[in-house]
Amino acid sequence: MRATVMYRAGDVRVENVPDATVVNPTDALVRITRACICGSDLWPYKELEPTDTGRRMGHEAVGVVEDVGADVRKVKKGDFVVMPFAYSDGTCAFCHEGLQTSCVHGGFFGIGGEAGGAQSEAVRVPLADGTLFVLPVREDDALMRSLLTLSDVMGTGHHAAVAAKVGRGKKVAVIGDGAVGLCGVIAAKRLGAEQIIILGRYPDRIALAKAFGATDVVSERGEEAIERVRQLTGGFGVHSVLECVGTHQAMHTVTKQCQPRSRRSIVTSPSAAAPRLCAPISKSCCLTCSRAASSRAAFSTEL
Repeated sequence: MRATVMYRAGDVRVENVPDATVVNPTDALVRITRACICGSDLWPYKELEPTDTGRRMGHEAVGVVEDVGADVRKVKKGDFVVMPFAYSDGTCAFCHEGLQTSCVHGGFFGIGGEAGGAQSEAVRVPLADGTLFVLPVREDDALMRSLLTLSDVMGTGHHAAVAAKVGRGKKVAVIGDGAVGLCGVIAAKRLGAEQIIILGRYPDRIALAKAFGATDVVSERGEEAIERVRQLTGGFGVHSVLECVGTHQAMHTVTKQCQPRSRRSIVTSPSAAAPRLCAPISKSCCLTCSRAASSRAAFSTEL
């Protein structure tokens, strides 16, 4: 089968690789019908060290179940399913708490592990019963590309809003106008936010953000962006900040925009430089750092 393989920063190839197959009795084989590139794929595209074997890429996809192992009970051949970027058994203590990315038996797609990558013609899904979510549509459904957002960005944006305690009458700042940020705007609107400020500068994305419910736009960056948010909120800042970029500058901006007792959620996969900020940021009161993979599984039915 054909699959996307990254060998080092900037070196991405589509190659023939061994066909994906069912290996364990809890596996499912999924034929990929739609997959996409995540913002987190940009970090290895810029930073991946050279590797002889390459890394199979992709962790967001929808597709059709072609085969299942003997112990799989919740999905069957022919089901149209969405997969998250982590696999989990759905039964461990962490899964029961909605923390599927911390599953004691789980792992991640597209990072060179046993599960392979989803930017391919097919993928083996370990722990299929706890990982795959069956969608009530057919393969040729007109909503297929929209449903693809359920594999990551829609759940991530929703998780960011929930973790930051977005609610009715609240003021919210969304840092980043990429797919996760735009889905964060959708989530903030659904949860009843009164003011939604999008921090971004791409005209086509800003137009989408406004259509999704953003009330204000801040195109400045750094200290200028922070001051502009304060102006838009009467000098008080916002109740909730959703960090949807993952860069050093974005995480710095998070710390400067909140009111006392406000909530901040960081749901992106950070660049190599960004983690250095985690220690000083975590000392700020009410910071909420959230791993978003669990949100896709936790919120699939609701979304």
